[in-house]
This record gives sequence, structure tokens and C-alpha cells, in this order.
Amino acid sequence: MSTSELLEMRDVHVTYRTSEGELPAVRGVDLTVRRGQIVGVAGESGCGKSTLASTVLRLQAANAMVSGEVLFDGQDVLTMRWGDLRAVRWVGASIVFQGALHSLNPVHRIGAQIAEPIQVHAPGLAEGRVRERIESLLEQVGLDPARARSYPHQLSGGQKQRVMIAMALACDPQLVVADEPTTALDVMVQAQVLGVLSGLVRERGLGMMMISHDLSVLGDLCDRITVMYAGRVVEEGPAEQIFADPLHPYSAALSAAFPRVGDPSARFAPSGLPGDPPLPWDLPGGCTFAPRCPRAAEVCLPAEPVLTSYGEGRAAACVRIGQPDETQHHGSPGEVAS
Repeated sequence: MSTSELLEMRDVHVTYRTSEGELPAVRGVDLTVRRGQIVGVAGESGCGKSTLASTVLRLQAANAMVSGEVLFDGQDVLTMRWGDLRAVRWVGASIVFQGALHSLNPVHRIGAQIAEPIQVHAPGLAEGRVRERIESLLEQVGLDPARARSYPHQLSGGQKQRVMIAMALACDPQLVVADEPTTALDVMVQAQVLGVLSGLVRERGLGMMMISHDLSVLGDLCDRITVMYAGRVVEEGPAEQIFADPLHPYSAALSAAFPRVGDPSARFAPSGLPGDPPLPWDLPGGCTFAPRCPRAAEVCLPAEPVLTSYGEGRAAACVRIGQPDETQHHGSPGEVAS
């Protein structure tokens, strides 16, 4: 691993043991995050994004079986001893959890909650220095330092999310994993929070893995995007290209779900994608996206497509890429041409 690569995930599989059998949530994912880079992971609910994020710091549920490699700064998180892993959490890498409205302890002041990881990893730090650090962190995320004395119920949703970001930055980590950090926030507050995150990455040279179902947000914020469907990567590449000129039909459907301002076709004929991702215990044979795909054909059925390079840092898993339009199947999504 080069010195610029903070996180490298290699052939990561996550399977849950349940009463219904073994459920594959993540299936052979490769992903790299470099210093000063924001990598987005996109997809609908149930596609494995949050499960993948949980493996970065070995936070997956007890019934999860994980294989592959999750290399943080060259060391495999999955095989680390507990003491080494504890040292990596917060200091090396941290997570902004999904749903700040429910992630803060309602009976403790904000300052005390930000102080906790600092005190755990720097137990000898004087109380005055801890207080200065808390005030500095709150200022970095655009909050009045006096908010350290507030309880969570005294803050708005956007302010709570900023507190979560401050906590994630408390021990100066090299990598931040942000799992749906703007869920349930209004558009203006979302823009402010995303601006804080991107500014901190650029100013401090952090690496960031951003999880979201909103491809338009990732297109504006990220350097690269990985699109997941049914636990697998179906496309990856530069963020602008994934959003504006996607190769995979699923990426195209995600992009089309967000109308462009000033585009009459998007205004009068909004696009959508019927159905839902397949359940882990009921994955279709061949291409898992075929039942919902407007381009599905017999060629999609024999085997699951392999992620293939298309140059300029782009890759996609679809056998229909590059086929001429006249061979395109125009039936309803999932209807396979005979």
C-alpha cells in the first residue's frame, strides 16, 4: 500500500447468520480511500452500504461473518488484536453515525460527550486543555463554543449533526466514515453540514468515506463514487462522470431520480425505478439487477457480470455496455428478450 492510501478494502464479504439461514449482505467489495480524498458509496437501502462501513472499524453485529481484508494504513483491521483496534478507533479512524437525532446521550451535556473520546485516548490531558479542544472543535464545525454547556434537546437537528462531526474529529483521525450524515436534515442545513465536511477534508488532508443513497449529494461532494447493488459494486469512477454519464443502468436510474434544474424533460417526465433491491436470501441468478433493468436480455442471465475496467479510472459490471442501441431491449423492466 502506498503512503497516500489510508483505507483499502479487498474482496470484503459480510454474511449474517440468522434463523432464516446465512444472508449475504456484502459480496466481494473492493474500495480504496486516499488522503485528502472523499469517496462516496451510493445505493438504495438494503444494498450493503452501512454494513460495508461497519467493517472499517470492526463494528459489525455479533452474528456477522466477515472475510477479505480491511487495511487501514497497511494493517488489517479484521485481524488486529483488541488493544491495537482500540487504539485505531477515534485516533486513526472515526465514524459519524447515521441519525444524530438519536446518537447523543440526552442526559449529558454536549461538551462532556465530545470530551469522552479525548479523555479515553489522552487520559493525562489537563482539564483546561480538554476544554480548549472542545471549544476549538465546536468552532471548526460552525457552532458557538458556548453550546458545550447545552443538552442535546436544546439543539436543532443540524446542530446535533455538527456535534457528531466534532466528536468524530476529537482525536484528530486520519480517516472519517460518514454514514448518511445528512439524513432527515432540510436542504439548507444539509448544504451547511456537507460544506463543513468537505472543508475539513481539504484543510486537514483527511480521507473520508461518505455513505449516501443520494447520488446528487455525492456527485457534488466526492472525488470518486462506488455504486453498490445487492451487496456488490456495479460501478465506480470519478464522481462527476458517475452522476452525469453513468455506464451501468442502475447508476443511470439513481442519477435520473434527481431532476436537473432547467431541464424540461426531467421536469415533465421525472424518472424512477420500479421495485426494490432483491432480498439477500432471494438473489436472482445472473445479473441481480436484471429483474428491474430496462435493458435486460438473455445475455444477462447466465452469470453475474464481472466488474470490468473502461479506462480513465472507471469500471462497471454490465454485459450490455457498448452494445448498439438497435439491440437494446425495449420491454418493461426485467422482461427478458427471447
